[in-house]
Amino acid sequence: MARQPDPVRNWLSGREGGLKAGVLERLPGPDGAQAGALAVTADEPGMWAIGDLGKRLGGGDWTLDLSALPNAEADGLCLGWALGTYDFDRYRKPKDDGRARLVWPEGANREAVLAMAGGVCLARDLINTPAEHMGPSELESAARNLADRFGGATAVVAGDDLLAQNFPMIHAVGRAADDAPRLIDLTFGDENRPRLTLVGKGVCFDTGGLDLKPASGMELMRKDMGGAATVLGLAHVILSAKLPVRLRVLISAVENAVAGNAYRPGDILQSRKGLTVEIGNTDAEGRLVMADALALACEESPDLLIDMATLTGAARVAVGTEIAAFFARDDALADAVTAAGRAVAEPVWRLPLHDDYRHMLDSPFADINNAGSGRFAGATTAALFLKEFVADPDRWLHFDIMAWNSRNRPGRPRGGEAMGLRALFHLIRNRYA
Repeated sequence: MARQPDPVRNWLSGREGGLKAGVLERLPGPDGAQAGALAVTADEPGMWAIGDLGKRLGGGDWTLDLSALPNAEADGLCLGWALGTYDFDRYRKPKDDGRARLVWPEGANREAVLAMAGGVCLARDLINTPAEHMGPSELESAARNLADRFGGATAVVAGDDLLAQNFPMIHAVGRAADDAPRLIDLTFGDENRPRLTLVGKGVCFDTGGLDLKPASGMELMRKDMGGAATVLGLAHVILSAKLPVRLRVLISAVENAVAGNAYRPGDILQSRKGLTVEIGNTDAEGRLVMADALALACEESPDLLIDMATLTGAARVAVGTEIAAFFARDDALADAVTAAGRAVAEPVWRLPLHDDYRHMLDSPFADINNAGSGRFAGATTAALFLKEFVADPDRWLHFDIMAWNSRNRPGRPRGGEAMGLRALFHLIRNRYA
């Protein structure tokens, strides 16, 4: 209060008792013209405190005095501002309501904030794009663009070549679609550095296959490639930060369509690892395409293996739509994830990787069934299915995410979301930087 000019102090002195959270007031200057703004943010502490100001203030250049804050808090506020200005306007005219421009405050790390904002917005854009324009081939193009930008190598196995190169489950799930299924493999960095591998579920649209979803169940299935989008966004941040890792990104990109050659309930599929899989439900397709990619990832024994997938509705029932559920066998690694989420104000929650539920995946005809028996523990049985294809579960994290904001909040508009990305980057930076 004492640091404000006299007209502002006089104006505030008569309003302090009446200012409530969410209020945005314009402050007068000596000549009566607008000299600034006061936002009351008590209901939204931390990095999201000013997440809606970029849109609420309108156009013009705005300055924030963050000099009294620790650097991490200043970075968080700037990131919240940046993410709050996000708008997906590919299919409509941009709103002519202006966007406030933030004059970069001292004490905030501009390079780091913009890298993180770029990674999150990349994931949001990919998820928000409907399947008509974000099929397996377009997802491949997005991955290639990332590799080209950061000097990575790209290898793609598509169509019937998936059978020739031993990715039979990716092929089976995607073979009914016009846009061929594919395994996208990106690599970055020195081979001698610690190996970090990210695996993303890239089901670009999921009808449920022959176990067809109802119309309401298909409404948001553009987001079923949210795991792939999030690992691409995470890779963007890791590469921007030049972390000393050999980074590999694997994406199984398919559309789970319905046609005469679609895979069927009761089919028994071979997998890359050699296990046979009985199909209990064609709508449990994500774990199939992830399994082949995880088996490939484990062939080079990564130091840390992270997969991200919009895998089960059961995880949403367990933790809701705004928390990223994850599984880990190693307690220390799980604790580090939880601490990372807390440090960056991104809620994550560990669910049990309970081995005693493995019997729910038993099959009388194959090594394993892709759908758990009964109605319970669906997120855990899905994680246990994936665990069968992981060589060293103590170095593995599995994220089961919503990848979608169901409501508008400051900095987090309704639509695609890179859930878990910021927490994982914090974990990875602490582990390798």
